[in-house]
Amino acid sequence: MATRTYTSLVRTAAAAEKRERAIQAAITLLRDSESAANFSLDTVAKIAGVTRLTLYNQFGSRRGLLEEAFDDIAVRGRLGRLKGLQTLADPHEGIAQLVEICCDFWGSDPALIRIYDAMVLDQEFEQSLTERNERRRQLIQLLIQRMAPRAAKREKLRDTVDLIFALTSMAMFRLLVPGRSPREVGALIQSSVAAALDRLDRQRT
Repeated sequence: MATRTYTSLVRTAAAAEKRERAIQAAITLLRDSESAANFSLDTVAKIAGVTRLTLYNQFGSRRGLLEEAFDDIAVRGRLGRLKGLQTLADPHEGIAQLVEICCDFWGSDPALIRIYDAMVLDQEFEQSLTERNERRRQLIQLLIQRMAPRAAKREKLRDTVDLIFALTSMAMFRLLVPGRSPREVGALIQSSVAAALDRLDRQRT
């Protein structure tokens, strides 16, 4: 029994090591714009030193591998900090931190750009990233609802949520970052978000 348990643990550890190697190989490939054009399970398998069948068994598909790559970058980019914002006493501070966290994340790894580019070629992957982004919209909506009185018109709240959602997107960051540092982009977005919140305040008084 002990021998079987040991063998099982060794196999599990080996599988986890191959999985991690594959994820890091995928991210390395995605960081280079020229190499990313050839992103495939075969290419990643060659870089990681594993078989294509191993990748298929681990991730199921190219989409599955891309999702794992995104999640790995999200962990390293500390995107999980978003979860604590809804409990902050001041929702304005929550919005400010949300902008900072998003800008930090979008600028944390060049592989993210190629991951979002992959959405164009894979509708299922696009749906997966869209679902992840919707969590950010829901958080923004929660924070905006907390700072707005019941008297505020619903359409005005929706407009503000949609605007801040767009301002904190990868698409907006990518549009603004040429010629600017991530810190400068963050400051620009912070000022735009502050203007949107100020307009909401004026509309409800």
